[in-house]
Amino acid sequence: MTTPPPLTLTPAFRGPRIEDYALIGDLETAALVCRNGSVDWLCLPRFDSAAVFTGLLGTDDHGFWRIGPAAPDSAPAPYADRRRYRGDSLVVESEWDTETGTVRVTDFMPPRDGHGPQLIRIVEGVAGTVKMASTLAPRFSYGQLLPWIYGEDGRTAAVSGPDAVWLDTSVQGSEKDGAVHHRFDVSEGGCVVFTLSGVSSHLPAPEVPDAHEALRRTSDFWTKWAGQMAYQGPDRDVVLRSLITCKALVHPSGGIVAAPTTSLPEEIGGVRNWDYRACWLRDSALTVAALLRAGYRDEAVAWQRWLLRTLGGDPRNLQIMYRVDGGRDLPELELAHLPGYEGSRPVRIGNGAVDQLQLDVPGEVIETLYLAYQSGIVPCASTKALILALVDYVRRNWQKPDDSIWEVRGGRRHFTLSKMMCWVAVDRTLRMVDAGAIETDRDALAALRDEIHQDVCTRGFDKDRNTFTQSYGSTELDASLLLLPRIGFLPAADPRVAGTVDAVRQALEHDGLVHRYPTDGRHRGVDGLPGDEGAFLLCSFWLVDALALTGRLAEATALLGRLRDLRTDLGLLAEEYDPVAMRQLGNFPQGFTLSGLADSSMLLAELSCPAELVAAP
Repeated sequence: MTTPPPLTLTPAFRGPRIEDYALIGDLETAALVCRNGSVDWLCLPRFDSAAVFTGLLGTDDHGFWRIGPAAPDSAPAPYADRRRYRGDSLVVESEWDTETGTVRVTDFMPPRDGHGPQLIRIVEGVAGTVKMASTLAPRFSYGQLLPWIYGEDGRTAAVSGPDAVWLDTSVQGSEKDGAVHHRFDVSEGGCVVFTLSGVSSHLPAPEVPDAHEALRRTSDFWTKWAGQMAYQGPDRDVVLRSLITCKALVHPSGGIVAAPTTSLPEEIGGVRNWDYRACWLRDSALTVAALLRAGYRDEAVAWQRWLLRTLGGDPRNLQIMYRVDGGRDLPELELAHLPGYEGSRPVRIGNGAVDQLQLDVPGEVIETLYLAYQSGIVPCASTKALILALVDYVRRNWQKPDDSIWEVRGGRRHFTLSKMMCWVAVDRTLRMVDAGAIETDRDALAALRDEIHQDVCTRGFDKDRNTFTQSYGSTELDASLLLLPRIGFLPAADPRVAGTVDAVRQALEHDGLVHRYPTDGRHRGVDGLPGDEGAFLLCSFWLVDALALTGRLAEATALLGRLRDLRTDLGLLAEEYDPVAMRQLGNFPQGFTLSGLADSSMLLAELSCPAELVAAP
């Protein structure tokens, strides 16, 4: 198996790694809290709004809020000795042991219930007495704008144009150089609360939150949601933590963002830095499918309604991604004022791939709608019409070259997986027709399905090597071909399936970690970009599935254990992993990576455990 080139680290960098961050959120936006107590990423009021803390992609000058034990001016903020999520929630607790005592900081964002966004931080003395420091340095518009900071009735406001945040706490503070500083002691049994509320600057000051009541409500919300999971098989805690993180990316509109961050690099110091705060139809479908398999239905219903609102009456005018509110406008811009994470530039907002043709998308959407039907969610008349419109889109476009599941920028090709997913779109619709859920011309559907299948098997298969290839006429391989047995394009026992799985492993696997396709750091390859990237974690979960479905269950189980060990101490995964530097890469946490972990865990349980331990979809 090939060994990928090492990814270059920036020698001068001494900051946090991606895996040093915890995720908290309120289902409408999210924050990343570093192990040193610093909130370095927060967009307000929505996932795709401008960030008020952007230190993640720059320096402290671009906005942060740090709470932790006080350190000498020249010393870095100390990292917490331990941290954990409180039970089955998105409430994170960090504890520091110091020479004088132990302190705990509890960070969370309560679901809004009609109020604006709130970030609440509760400082508690566990033992002894600890000198603490809080420094709040908001910088609006992705770190570009220094706010006007002023006090009013014992509260502190930071205002910039249309945006404002209000800080409430019981300890005295001071403002200096555009930051609000608090120094205080906390002793065993003592408690100091900080709350940050976001609001439009022209509106009255928001109410002061009751932090402890908000904590109770937040914990209850997540505990109740977690308790609805039907899966009872092995690694239940792993599946649940993965799906809790996926749930955090589900907006109340029903839209699901791929990740809460932008421009965390796929190669340190490289240019593969993308904005993932949008709703890819593919990523959303994969996340909904994992939730459905674990017994969650509400998110699937909300996503179907979002689809209907977003695609409107003309699904033929299909985009691959949308904003969380269903908006279509996602212009890609570069933020030149930000140096990027570890010098990885450019920093981008928006995503130019929105205009690409990706013919796999209808397949993933219809596959998930079919799974919802199997789960007892009867499609309404509008959903049936949407499915038929998407199939018609496939009929009119499947023979075209496209930009592939990987959104390559190196020119369109006849990508094999794209054609296979066109087959999935027609096949799953045909199944619903046969079940009486949809009425249409069955013979025409069956003919289209067979035509696509024959085309792929003829033009996308290399008989000499016994493998499907990345695109028609190509000799390259692609990790997306590992989906072959999972989507049922061919029976798992077909020798062409095993041949493809083995060929992909030989070309793209390194120690169980699978790269999407070959890259050469010196040249622009199929994706049109220079540089390399890490191993794509979702592809490794696809390998787990392919091994399991082709009868290599022991190998699949071992690989799943290897991948499970790559999670952070909080159970989180980014998009990619560098097996040489042994660190996570890409936007974080990544919804479809974690949905892949949950899916693979449930599949292995289904194949190896008594049926009564695993919830039926």
